[in-house]
Amino acid sequence: MKVLLTGANGYIGRRLKQHLLKNREVQLRIFVRNKKSLSPEVLAVHEIIEGDTFDKEALRNALEGVDTAYYLIHSLNKPNYKELDKLSAQNFIDTATACGVKRVVYLGGLGVKNSDTSEHLLSRLETGEILSSSKTTQTLWIRAGVIIGSGSASFEIIRHLVEKLPVLITPKWVDTLAQPIAVDDVIDYLASSLYLKYDKNLIVDIGSEKMPYREMMLQTAKALGLKRYLLPVPFMSINLSSYWLNLFTPVPFKVAKALIEGLRSEVVIQNDNAQKYYPHIKPMAYVQAVQKAVDEIEQQQVISRWSDADGTMWDKAHAKQINDAVFVDRQEASIDGYDKEKVFKTITSLGGGHGWYDYDFLWEIRGVIDKILGGAGLNRGRRDICDLRLGECVDFWRVEDIEPNQRLLLFAQMKLPGQAWLEFKIIDNRLIQSAYFYPRGIWGRIYWYAMKPMHFFIFKNMIKGILNESAQRE
Repeated sequence: MKVLLTGANGYIGRRLKQHLLKNREVQLRIFVRNKKSLSPEVLAVHEIIEGDTFDKEALRNALEGVDTAYYLIHSLNKPNYKELDKLSAQNFIDTATACGVKRVVYLGGLGVKNSDTSEHLLSRLETGEILSSSKTTQTLWIRAGVIIGSGSASFEIIRHLVEKLPVLITPKWVDTLAQPIAVDDVIDYLASSLYLKYDKNLIVDIGSEKMPYREMMLQTAKALGLKRYLLPVPFMSINLSSYWLNLFTPVPFKVAKALIEGLRSEVVIQNDNAQKYYPHIKPMAYVQAVQKAVDEIEQQQVISRWSDADGTMWDKAHAKQINDAVFVDRQEASIDGYDKEKVFKTITSLGGGHGWYDYDFLWEIRGVIDKILGGAGLNRGRRDICDLRLGECVDFWRVEDIEPNQRLLLFAQMKLPGQAWLEFKIIDNRLIQSAYFYPRGIWGRIYWYAMKPMHFFIFKNMIKGILNESAQRE
């Protein structure tokens, strides 16, 4: 069976990819923007097509000869995401139909269209409707609400709130009903969809027990061994709630607002097709899903995170902007006598629990400022304390490029009046650390000069800290 996987670097896509790679009955083809985002093991064995759903020629190459295609794509991080999602879905189903694809499997959100439906959920529903419009290609539309798993946005929000606040001040949406589901169960439904003996379009709503968000928080506290109290208040608006989540959880304001808007309406199962067509899957209980997620975090076994691959990386224009950067802070040091591999391993351990090797309090101040401005801040951390891969996030940076033992390029996702990168290169016996800034207007230039005293201490001591840490690794 030839299967196409899109969104392979996203939260669900990365886990589904791992599952499908183990299936010997599947000949997997992966559709990604850049091959470098995949491991050498995957590149050596599986067919990779580069492109995106707005490139019809690349899309045709990806879908040609495919039996089943997974559609795990969205454009939430872009300003005009609703229009982009519609165009992407239409291109995909038109090309799939033309290529004779038998089945498309789409993961969308639970919910119905009404006056309270959020723009994000409405976009997900419209995407499902477009994908279901073909007369010859079947669409299995799997719909899930709150997904609980290590690294999921929903779980990260709940976990951080419960861990940090003994008393949770909550708005009225905590009484909204939902049917959460473990991420492992979501993957089971998606993988089982390859073998479903049904040839018409089908909407399958999935979830475990029905409960309000209040109960999710209390059960999460119980699973973590904590005693928590909820204090509901009537005056928390969507914006205020979003800022509250932004300050106390790893998600930036934009993501928090999209999630909060979706909490105004119930996300509960509307049909029994999961039991009818997937009777072998018994969704795990909420507490069990929470405990499994916590275990994965503690054991450093997090496969994917909500912040992976936000869809803007590897833009070729970035390379030009780096070359044209108005401001550059460059530090160099000799690495004679050092093991280059250990130096690079130290570099790729930056951020998260390791910190930035010196003046961490200055980084923390910048993280707080970023949170106040609605950014990601530092508490996003990193997925793994040692392993680093293309596209994932480290505090308020994203890995833009990584060449083992040669180069690490980080793109700043903090709130800035411009664009910034932090690059580490090992060339011969030299370690070169460069901070690039491409300002936006006069405020960008003012920002750079205002931060220059802080940069003097941070960047000069960072390269020394990297070498000191590398020496200890020796």
